[in-house]
Amino acid sequence: MKRYDKDLTLLRELSLLFGPSGCEGEVADTIERALPSLCDSYTRDRMGNLIALIRTGDPEKKQRRKVMISAHMDEVGVMVSELCEDGLLRFDTVGGIDVSVLEGRKITLEGACGKISGVIASKAIHHKERKDRNKPTPMAKLFIDIGARDRAEAEGYVSVGSFGTFDSEFYRFGKDGAFVKGKALDDRMGCAAMISVMSSLMGDRPKADLDLYFCFTVREEIGLSGAKVVAQRIAPELAIVLESTAVADLPDTEDAKRVAELGAGGALSVMDRSTIYDRDFLAFARWIAEEQAIPVQLKKYVSGGNDAGSIHKSGVGVRTLALSVPTRYLHSPACVASVSDYHSVTRLVEAMLRSMTPVLP
Repeated sequence: MKRYDKDLTLLRELSLLFGPSGCEGEVADTIERALPSLCDSYTRDRMGNLIALIRTGDPEKKQRRKVMISAHMDEVGVMVSELCEDGLLRFDTVGGIDVSVLEGRKITLEGACGKISGVIASKAIHHKERKDRNKPTPMAKLFIDIGARDRAEAEGYVSVGSFGTFDSEFYRFGKDGAFVKGKALDDRMGCAAMISVMSSLMGDRPKADLDLYFCFTVREEIGLSGAKVVAQRIAPELAIVLESTAVADLPDTEDAKRVAELGAGGALSVMDRSTIYDRDFLAFARWIAEEQAIPVQLKKYVSGGNDAGSIHKSGVGVRTLALSVPTRYLHSPACVASVSDYHSVTRLVEAMLRSMTPVLP
């Protein structure tokens, strides 16, 4: 099996795991089982972040530079906020979810007896007032149906504070399987890319004297807190954040707001709502991409944010870069990304780590 076929097998496995913010344990356990052969050492901190270290160059040399490569394990989801007398559940969203993608969706909830299935319920179109038929149902009128007859039965499965996430298939589609569809591609693609890069680096280590910290972080979707703790602990000089970025490459969207194009390579950020990225580091990434003939593009629209928002301002400051896989329908049960873009991100981050000397402070 080719390397990138293995990457997609791994991506599928990670995508299907249960891991809303605050419940990343299943994802972390799966990644941790692979780490002994992928790094020199690793640790799992009290927040649940996984931190793996690969030392390159001369391991005895004391003057070493620290580089942090980061991707978050958590995904958007839901949390039960009330058990109703008729057995239906009220809920809140965990992370940014457009209410329009919720109605009728199958979800998985984690309760005291394990995982159970549910459906996000609302009135059928036949029962809606005509004025409401073309509008998303407001959150206050959505419920989760787990098949419970009453509150007492529901209490046997879940409680207030139970978390859940979308239950969605992962598959390839399009000509020659050019695209992947699944939940939680934000940011399981970043996690899978890091694992692929780690495997390659362990087989053929760069010559520079570097401590490369591969950080699988928690709780990005609700405040970037995992990355903040990791960056303070490591105190890196440079950081590369591997992400997914929402795109709007739809026919009625003006060019400047399309963000990025699927199939044109990974997207480098110049600025988002929480970070202005290091200009020299950005230029270095573009130079490496050109030298190695790796497709790359610049994000065209300023929006959102990611773990870089915490990392770049930790300690005495960290020169930070964000490299993202352009993704349609982000934070939904049906995220869509280009396989070639995912491979481009993996290739580019590995190429940068093998050639870090010009950008080191």
